[in-house]
Amino acid sequence: MTQFHGKTKICYGRYALETLEELPSTSAFVVTDPFMVKSGFAEQVTSHLERRGLPHLTFAEVEPDPSLETVMRGTLDFIRSKADLIVALGGGSAIDTAKAIAFFARKAAPDLPRPLLAAIPTTSGTGSEVTAISVVTDKKQGVKIPLNDELLIPDVAILDARFTRTVPPHVTAATGMDVLTHALEAYTSRENNAFTDILAVQAIRYVFSFLLKAYQQMEDMEAREMMLLGSCMAGMAFNNSGLGLTHSMAHALGGQFHVPHGLANAVLLPYAIRFNSFDAGVRYRELARIVGLPHSNVEEGTSALIGAVQGLNEAMRIPARIRDLKVEEAAFRAALDSMAEHALDDMCTRSNPRRPSLTDIRALLEQAW
Repeated sequence: MTQFHGKTKICYGRYALETLEELPSTSAFVVTDPFMVKSGFAEQVTSHLERRGLPHLTFAEVEPDPSLETVMRGTLDFIRSKADLIVALGGGSAIDTAKAIAFFARKAAPDLPRPLLAAIPTTSGTGSEVTAISVVTDKKQGVKIPLNDELLIPDVAILDARFTRTVPPHVTAATGMDVLTHALEAYTSRENNAFTDILAVQAIRYVFSFLLKAYQQMEDMEAREMMLLGSCMAGMAFNNSGLGLTHSMAHALGGQFHVPHGLANAVLLPYAIRFNSFDAGVRYRELARIVGLPHSNVEEGTSALIGAVQGLNEAMRIPARIRDLKVEEAAFRAALDSMAEHALDDMCTRSNPRRPSLTDIRALLEQAW
């Protein structure tokens, strides 16, 4: 039996933030990062809580690639707050931290009622506002740990493109390529279905139509809104279909060398597409047709799609190889076997269209070097 699950209420456009005044809660715990507080964005959120007369506590310690230590501190603060609403404000790191806090709080204090979880993304990339996945980093072991549980799916996603206006071009580029990777891998996943295909295809259209505009013109609000919607659509797609080998390798590379996730995906994606083309080539050809690329046969469609991905990377100054990501070759060679093992064991590999071996993944990482 094929299933499609969609739990999150999605609110977008003008006045979407007013949703915070309608949520059934008695107190709130806001999870964000220091920049959101400094920039005044956090105050935009808490002002709506105050209009409602809702007590709130802000945890603003989120860092890029949130660590287990940060999540544990946030979990203890949340349990002590006795809040019944968690509001996540920020990029994937803030939303993942909030989701992990809700998850570990339930484990540590099972008698506590499950809090309502509202996510407000400030980048167009992770789709974390609608997924059951949270990624935290064990910095001692140098690995990223994906959590996957229905408890992690936010109840409400509030999409307001105004929060993305201050995102610098290089972050817009990396997070935008993360959207593309999510959508491409959802479309070619072993677990794809009719509903995930619709969402993935629309997200891919949005990326090829609007990502460069959002990168080149920070004030192009139409481009920013379309990328925010595309990110959410891709998230809904892969939450049901799973992802693939690009993500598995990116998790391993990022965990080892602290490469930003979207950037790692952007670099690795062309190599993964070529690897998967024997099994997923027909799907790649169809995507090439949809976005207006040459597609007279499977090989031409696949090559055109790879070229289009590489063209986006080049236009946004994203490196073509791992060696250009400030990774030292000796350290990369020393970690190659470990990264390949982590990628093989990663849950994203299960839904990859082609079953890779340890040797395959090692070879792919070497090709990308």
